[in-house]
Amino acid sequence: MMEHRLAPPKGARKRRKRIGRGDAAGQGSTAGRGMKGQKSRAGHSSQKGFEGGQLPLIKGLPMLRGFTNIFKVYYSLVGLDALNGFDDGQRITPEDLVDKQILRNLKQPVKVVGNGEITKAVTVAAHKFTRSAKERIEAAGGRVEEL
Repeated sequence: MMEHRLAPPKGARKRRKRIGRGDAAGQGSTAGRGMKGQKSRAGHSSQKGFEGGQLPLIKGLPMLRGFTNIFKVYYSLVGLDALNGFDDGQRITPEDLVDKQILRNLKQPVKVVGNGEITKAVTVAAHKFTRSAKERIEAAGGRVEEL
């Protein structure tokens, strides 16, 4: 085998179609653009969502318009039921919640919500608490620390 004789197998490489090079070339006259109309002309480029002058769909769906508030803070929620897995008198931090696989990660601040009941007297450190969660933790003999 010699390097200068290497070639791809027959049919592996296809030549590109050269449009607009005369009728004999197979793609002459309209060059694959059909007959008349806006899309057959040179310089045509329609914007995204353009519907030929008809009222665009997005304008008729007001619930899909609006904006996303970039300053909104999303919290990872932790229910009181999840805190029962810790020992009495223990201080529970967001890192402990990740270790016990109650939370996946610490990308968002933690908010303790009052879902369920708590039976252990624990100290809970989190970024936010609902009023019911705070009352139930303190009623069980625990303490609340806001980070």
